[in-house]
Amino acid sequence: MKVLVADKLEQSALDGMKAIGCEVIQDADLNGESLTAAIAEHKPNVLVVRSTKVDAAAMGAADELTLVIRAGAGVNTIDIEAASQRGVYVANCPGKNSIAVAELAFGLMLSLDRFIPDCVGDLRAGKWNKKAYSKGRGLYGLTLGLVGMGNIAQEMIPRAKAFGMNVIAFSRWMQPESAAALGIARAESLEDLASQSDILSVHTAFTPSTKGMISADIISKMRPGALLINTSRAEVVDQEALVAACEAGTIRAGLDVFDGEPAGAEGDYSGSMQGCKGIYCTHHVGASTEQAQEAVAAEVVRIVTDYKSMGIVHNVVNVSKGAVATHLLIVRHQDKVGVLAHVLSTLKDEGVNVQEMENIILGGAQSAIAQIALDKNVSPAGLLKLKAHPAIFDASIFDIPKH
Repeated sequence: MKVLVADKLEQSALDGMKAIGCEVIQDADLNGESLTAAIAEHKPNVLVVRSTKVDAAAMGAADELTLVIRAGAGVNTIDIEAASQRGVYVANCPGKNSIAVAELAFGLMLSLDRFIPDCVGDLRAGKWNKKAYSKGRGLYGLTLGLVGMGNIAQEMIPRAKAFGMNVIAFSRWMQPESAAALGIARAESLEDLASQSDILSVHTAFTPSTKGMISADIISKMRPGALLINTSRAEVVDQEALVAACEAGTIRAGLDVFDGEPAGAEGDYSGSMQGCKGIYCTHHVGASTEQAQEAVAAEVVRIVTDYKSMGIVHNVVNVSKGAVATHLLIVRHQDKVGVLAHVLSTLKDEGVNVQEMENIILGGAQSAIAQIALDKNVSPAGLLKLKAHPAIFDASIFDIPKH
């Protein structure tokens, strides 16, 4: 199996993939057209990226490409639709950097509350201004509002409690029982959360439904002097509205992600964050601790190992879980060559598409049970044709209930 690593990746991951017999090619400078050209040249089976964007052209550059792994949690830099159209798996490494991101979020909170970057900057410039920087509120007793309740947000909870903070959260899926089990309060809406929080910390994935969810209206609901922390995705926050509020002195913000940040590991920046009053920015380094990156590296090796040896892909993000299937066909049969070919041929003649299929071999490899999810029903004549094969014991079809 050939693996192209189009980003920086820990040596432990490269060594681990080589140890299981993979041919590993690494070029951390690939991007855009150069990535497409490299895929066309090397024809990898697996592509591993971290921040490098993978577009439709890259997906289609080589038929051999069957799996793209994002060495991190988010997959917004990968064209999922193009991958699905070409039959390419997309997998990620969720939860491996949760602690690192949570730690940075608290670093941003403390920096804002105690004006740490300004203190350092003034001292390096030869200025001493203890009077100006002795106005921190302290985190103890403040209310931390969490937007989202995924792995990172859940890591925020014990750290907030250690600081003596009250925690309230808003998540569309979270029920009152879940909040109670976590020992936190539950907001009824995002507006409700913003109005109750001294610090609003964003921990939600970027999807069409979350784009701009921290809008001008939500920002206007925040308490005067409140802090906004964003370590998730830039697109989730209306940056223009945020800048306006911070420039007006209504709120302050700590951002690890923002519009217009450079794509590469190094470069120049000249955007609205450069001199914005009341905003501290870090360089999209939330997940960049040695601990987190080694955990991600180990997960990449695990995904590649099981894909190479068993064809199993962990953490797939573009596999439809029964969204299209309407019927389930169960075929009990002898474990003989040609049986499944007969079944699939019959389904083809019926104009029925297979959505998912599993063939379970029973003890002694004498018989098996095929479970086949279909996009529509099989006609009575088609079912009789299926059963007519001498190695098929029985065939039954069931409706798949929709929830």
